[in-house]
This record gives sequence, C-alpha cells and structure tokens, in this order.
Amino acid sequence: MKRKTELTGKVVCRNDPEYCQARRNWNPFTNAFPKLFVFAQSKEDVANAVKWARENDVPIRIRSGRHALAKDFSQTDGGIVIDTSHMRQVKVDPSRGIATVEAGIRVGPLVRMLAGKGFLAPFGDSSTVGIGGISTGGGITAIQRTAGLISDNILAATLVDANGEILHVSENENPDLLWAIRGGGGGNFGIITSYTFVIRPAPTQVGIFQIIWPWEQMDEVFDVWQRWAPVVDVRLGTILEIYSKSNGLLRSQGIFLGHASEMKRLITPLINVGCPDRVFVHEVSLLEAIEFWAPDEPLFDTQNSTWSSAWAEQSIPAKGIKAIRSFLEKTTGSESNFFFLNSGGAMNRVDPKDTAFFWRNTKYYAEWDATWTEKSETRENLALVEKTRMRLQPYVTGSYVNVPDLSIKDYGHEYYGGNFDRLRRVKAKYDPDNVFCFIQSIPPAPYCGCDHDDWEQPV
Repeated sequence: MKRKTELTGKVVCRNDPEYCQARRNWNPFTNAFPKLFVFAQSKEDVANAVKWARENDVPIRIRSGRHALAKDFSQTDGGIVIDTSHMRQVKVDPSRGIATVEAGIRVGPLVRMLAGKGFLAPFGDSSTVGIGGISTGGGITAIQRTAGLISDNILAATLVDANGEILHVSENENPDLLWAIRGGGGGNFGIITSYTFVIRPAPTQVGIFQIIWPWEQMDEVFDVWQRWAPVVDVRLGTILEIYSKSNGLLRSQGIFLGHASEMKRLITPLINVGCPDRVFVHEVSLLEAIEFWAPDEPLFDTQNSTWSSAWAEQSIPAKGIKAIRSFLEKTTGSESNFFFLNSGGAMNRVDPKDTAFFWRNTKYYAEWDATWTEKSETRENLALVEKTRMRLQPYVTGSYVNVPDLSIKDYGHEYYGGNFDRLRRVKAKYDPDNVFCFIQSIPPAPYCGCDHDDWEQPV
C-alpha cells in the first residue's frame, strides 16, 4: 500500500492560534477561510503540500506576498494555501549579472538589497508585493522602458508541478514552460519556488520628480501627460495618479536613469500644463529613488478594494476622459483612484509571441480602484468599476492579469490576447488534470489523442 504524504514546513490549521493572522491579506476583500496553511521553508515542503492536497482532494491556492487583488486567487474556503513567504534567500552572481531569488521575498527588500550591492532590478510602486506573484503576470515597473517587464528578465526558475515533482525551467529544460511563466499569470502551471533574473549595474545618480496640481485641472493634465509620456526619453518612467474628488490629489512623478538636469528639460511639458501647486526635482542615488518610488508601507490595509485595468494603444479622447472624471466624482472612497504608467522602449521591443505577455504595442497602462469600508457599499463599488470599464472599452484594449477583474467573462483573451490558445496547450501538457484551478485560471486545451503540439484549438 502506498504511504500517504505528510505535510512538512510550518502548518497552521483552523484551531491554531496563528490561523486568524495567517488568513489576512493586504486587501481584506479577498480574505477567506481555508482548511489550512502550509508556510513552506523549502521546495520540498511545497512538493509535499501538492502531493498531500491531491491525495486528500483539497483545492490548492498559492501565495507569496498576500497581495492578490481579487477573491479566490490566493485562498479559498476549505482549501490549502501553500505560502512561500518564508523562502527569501537571494544569491547574486556579479560576474554573470544574475540573481537567484526565492519566491517569498517581497519586491521592496529585494530591490533595496540589490541596489546596496550596486545592481538595478525592475521594481513597481509597492514594496510589499511578493516577487513570486508579480513576476509571472508580467510585472510592470518604473523602469520597464529601459529594462523590460519583470517577466522579461526571467532566465530560469524552479517549479513544483501538479504531481509534486520539482522541475527546472530554462531555455534548455522545459522551454515551453519558461515561455509560459514569462507573462502567463501566477499559479497556472505550478508553484514557482525560485527565479533566476537578469540584473544590471546600477546608475550612480538618478533623477526623480513630482508635480502636484489642483484636482480640477485633471482633464488638461491627463491629456498632456498621455500624449507626452509614451514618447519621452525611454530612460524616464512616469506615472499619473488621480484620486477621488473627495481626496483631491492629482500628481505625476517619475524616475529618470540619468541626471536630474537632463530630466528637468524632458518634463517641461508637464511643468507648463495648468498651474502646479508643487514641482519637485532632485538627483539622488538609486537606493534613494527606490525609497521615493516604493516607500515602506503597512502589509495589511483596512479598506476593501476592487480594481480593473486596461492598455492604451492610442490616446483616450474627450469622451473617455469624461468617463474617468465621472468615476472619480462618484466614488465614495477617498483612496479610490486612476493610475497610469507609461510604456514603450524595451517593453515594446519584444515580439508579442516571444513570451506569454502579449501587450507589446501600448502607449501606457491604466488601472482604476474603488475602495470602501462598509459591507453595504460593496455592490455599488463593484458596479461603478464595471460601468467605467464598459465606458472605456472603445478606447483601450486588453487587461492586466496581475490586476484581475472578475467581471471580465472572456478573461483569457483579455489577459493574454493572441497567446491564450498556446497557454492552454502548455497547461494541458504540465497540468492536464487542472489541479491548479481557480476562478480565472487557464483551462487546459482539449486533448485529441495526438502529440501535445497538435492539441485541439479551443473554439
């Protein structure tokens, strides 16, 4: 008789005193009541947890940074959560320009540590996001126009598959799986326990800026930003954030991989639009720039949130800007906002078919977020986000899998564009039984009894 697998690592069950803390996530709207948690200390703990879950018919969810933005992605009622957040080792090989990173480390500590060693790695605007989750969905960053997406920098990975086997993933081993995890979304093909990334020498000095305007000038500011940001020097990554009218914050900020004096000339169109309340330009070290862009923040928020997102391949016209303003005037949450990040450069030089991340012809990225505190406000906020998505549909394309929206029905093509069918075939090869299944996971392609490269295309 085959011996049943035992769970290893730190196991937390419902009756344990640590359970309430274990089930907390950054967005409380995503909290659930799993059967148990396994805080893995090694890839073997992850493998044992997968085998145990299959033997006991318990649904699996995967978590690294607790930053899932929608329900059912990182935990589900009655499931097992395999959490890699205790796995945080980093090994840097300066001579080869690579870093091997365990999946549990958060983005902030990782990029700060690498900057301290003289290396530049892509980073987003949140220091508490886990590298394990952000990387496979693409990973948009402040320096994506110079260094590409986080997923573009993945050279190799270690992954536990649906059978609990430990696989090495690279251009020479399981290359189709390497293609898939470069943008194919977290948790679809297995549980990644470590990545090997490209890292680059850090610049000695970095320019940073921040401009704040009166909220009422948002239409004019946004229109100038959306026409300027995609074509400005690719060394300049810039965002525009417009918060709810009740909050009143309208600001742009950016990071320039060069001197502040040169950056100041580049941002002249922004300085000249409207009547800014504040213009801040400074030259700093890379470490200081990271602190400016992704400051330390609390791991857990107190507000419920829901998001949607899209990519802009053209400038949004006046009717679309009106939809943005309407959302920000109607939302009751003071932290509700629209967020825009310019793209182009290295990010767009990759062919859409070369990696699973498809959206390579964009000018900028857009996401909108509604927040609330009272349960009675849930329905109206979900409806407002969806209504805004529908109003913007004529002017944008696709959506970002790392900011999932459960209102999107054809999510496969919205997240993965023309790469969805190939992703389904890779899924069928590595997880034909759909063990890694959640509310918007990639379903395996139907099998026709022939070689896996000839699996039937979904209708």
